[in-house]
Amino acid sequence: MTSHATTGYDAHSHTPPADSSEERAGASEQRFTHASVLGTGAWGTTFAHILSQAGLTVSMWGRNEGVVDFINSHENSTYLPGVTLSDAINATTDIRQCIQDSNLLCIAVPVGAVRATLEQATPALDPDATLLSLAKGLELDTLHTVHSVICEATGFAPTSVAVMSGPNLSREIADRQPTATVVACEDIERATMIARTCHTSTFRPYVSGDVLGCEIAGAVKNVIAVAIGAAEGMGLGINTRATLITRGLAEMTRLGTTLGASADTFAGLAGIGDLVATCSSKLSRNYSLGVRMGRGASLDEALELSPGVVEGVRSALPILQLARAHDVDMPITESVVRVVHDGDSIEHMGQMLMSRPQKMDGWRIELL
Repeated sequence: MTSHATTGYDAHSHTPPADSSEERAGASEQRFTHASVLGTGAWGTTFAHILSQAGLTVSMWGRNEGVVDFINSHENSTYLPGVTLSDAINATTDIRQCIQDSNLLCIAVPVGAVRATLEQATPALDPDATLLSLAKGLELDTLHTVHSVICEATGFAPTSVAVMSGPNLSREIADRQPTATVVACEDIERATMIARTCHTSTFRPYVSGDVLGCEIAGAVKNVIAVAIGAAEGMGLGINTRATLITRGLAEMTRLGTTLGASADTFAGLAGIGDLVATCSSKLSRNYSLGVRMGRGASLDEALELSPGVVEGVRSALPILQLARAHDVDMPITESVVRVVHDGDSIEHMGQMLMSRPQKMDGWRIELL
């Protein structure tokens, strides 16, 4: 197995021509035939659904026997009710059985479970497999990105590990509403191969070499969505939402570029695209939690009503810690941390943001 190397921060983007139909004339170039998906939540199930539509056999792994049984009966009624799953999808609670003979491994478990799950799976992994992260956030203790965690847990080289990010609300994709996404990998040919593999008539992947930028965008947008949901819950309007989206984009761009990511990434699907989707739909767990808190619910009450892990709550503090370590100003993220970790009020969060010093517009810090 290839030994782990430190992930580089040089970012280059590249967008290859995409195939035009679900059957794809270029299918002969596809090297992936059997994929495995670790995680049986809404996004993991949806992506397995996409892969099956693209012609792959897909194995899924999950801990919950009930959810596994639902998937094997062709409907994940817990997380994706009403969507009929292909016969090409099967599920198991045996992780080694799931990844046997698979040359594409997709990681769709919550960020906090990525390391332990992969340490369990690694002995059965094909050393030539490609790994694809569908998770978004930072690891709490290490502040590492998911890409770095995957490399550390498996020993795979960074060029064997890709990430996916974009405006990808699971339910809309499962209902075959058109959307696009970004597959990022330091190995552009590998990213292109993944993109061709999962390209369908309603799911269009673009390709990037900026792994770090895609991951920072995917992590920070969840935190911004909590703040915007809170504003919505308080009854505030489009002006407030547009302000928070724009300034949230500035925050993620500042952090990403300081770490070495490309500013262009944040102007694309993985940046503003994902941010707008996550901050505008009640299908977003982060946005919905913010709405409930804006209407007066406590954090615990809001979390109890969430159908899954709210990564914006989990990731807010490590993102802020990473920002402070690099002297990056992230006031919206800091406000969310004060609310979800320090017990500050939603009202005070708004007052703090509106009373900040005047500065020039843009993502660079230029005080007036």
